[in-house]
Amino acid sequence: MGPLRAFAAAILSLAAAALPAAAQTPAMESIQIGLSTDAISITAGFSGADLTIFGSLENPDPLIARQGRYDVIVVLEGPARPVVVRRKDRVLGVWINLESETFENVPVSYSVATTRPLQDITEPNSYKQLSLGASNLYMQPAEPSDSPITIEEFTSALRERKTATGLYSENVGGVQFLSQNLFRATVRLAPNIPVGTHKARAFLFKSGMFVKESSAQLEIRKSGFEQSIFRVAHDYSFFYGVFAVSLAMLTGWLGRIVFRKD
Repeated sequence: MGPLRAFAAAILSLAAAALPAAAQTPAMESIQIGLSTDAISITAGFSGADLTIFGSLENPDPLIARQGRYDVIVVLEGPARPVVVRRKDRVLGVWINLESETFENVPVSYSVATTRPLQDITEPNSYKQLSLGASNLYMQPAEPSDSPITIEEFTSALRERKTATGLYSENVGGVQFLSQNLFRATVRLAPNIPVGTHKARAFLFKSGMFVKESSAQLEIRKSGFEQSIFRVAHDYSFFYGVFAVSLAMLTGWLGRIVFRKD
């Protein structure tokens, strides 16, 4: 039993020696975000707004925080839907649609807020791996067999169109640290932002290296009379279509009576 006791004592002493080292190992940083509300109601007169998202860093290194080597990127991503991009050309003096490309699961809206310009935070390959940033979103074509040049051309046109309408936006400096742990992000809600479930995502970078991600959900819905019309159109689409066509015919008929020339 002597050798066994010696062996057990050696194991216990090694474990005891390892405990202080393990206790001294700093915990890895993480990030958390929170929304003041999980739902936003908009009306027909909605003209856009700024959404504030608060967050915090857990277990930050005080020295790195003082040196400003933590960066945060916050994204508000809208629901994904199929999108058809068409190209118009002039034929015999008339502009008509000649070519089109369909993309699947495209975020309808995509707003970004950052602590600094994207090129100053990390390498472009990191953004591609994370699919972070409007230029790095993968637009999946419905017909992958199409020409790569054609797909790239329509992809660029889709991104440009989304940016021009304000659905894709970037707010450099929109994330500000309030302390070593707390930060505030401001993302833009476009006037034509779609209803549905939106996902807020926060990415933490440390000295240019991606560390952690956190997310939360936000529901955007219509309110008042617009909400009633929206619900009827989706729940009773056939009857809504019949009503819409009948109303258009009635309006046209009344217009002919009012404006007809005797």
